[in-house]
Amino acid sequence: MRGPDRGIRTLLIPVAALLLAGCAAGIPPAVPPASSPPTGDLRASITDAGDPRTEPVAVRIPAIGVDSPLDPLGIAADGTAEVPVDHARAGWFAGGGRSSATVLLGHVDSRSGPAVFFRLREVAPGDAVEVVRGGTVDRYVVERTEQVSKDAFPTFAVFGATADDVVRLVTCAGDFDRGARSYTDNLVVHARRG
Repeated sequence: MRGPDRGIRTLLIPVAALLLAGCAAGIPPAVPPASSPPTGDLRASITDAGDPRTEPVAVRIPAIGVDSPLDPLGIAADGTAEVPVDHARAGWFAGGGRSSATVLLGHVDSRSGPAVFFRLREVAPGDAVEVVRGGTVDRYVVERTEQVSKDAFPTFAVFGATADDVVRLVTCAGDFDRGARSYTDNLVVHARRG
């Protein structure tokens, strides 16, 4: 979120996103302050993006051949996380605060074929995720992956504040619902600085 109205915002976060074919994430952004427990209505404070000198500019996942620039993403008009416009590029959720996880979003496919995170389901614990920030490359190690229903997306566990330096990679998974033009699940890859 950029512009003159930067600061803390409180949003009602819907659980499902309106996505077109080949969704990227379909998940709600929620970056609660460290002292806020999850609440039933999924309200969350969205704070300024972190120091621009540490903003991620690219991601590499050697095990699956990903080498993508990162586009900054904010909050869409419906309150969900924006998704990358270009299916061949990943994005990073710039709406989180300094204490939030680095959340990277990417499409699994598009009408024309596989997209940037098509092979994300193949990553395994121990695989490297490299995030380029300015002139440095931060190396993360995949700890686990999980596939979750979009109706039960773990918003606070993915977007929430953390004392650890972690990366979360998110894409769509599960069955494709032709009526909704969206996948039923999300795949979340959890990686820690290592």
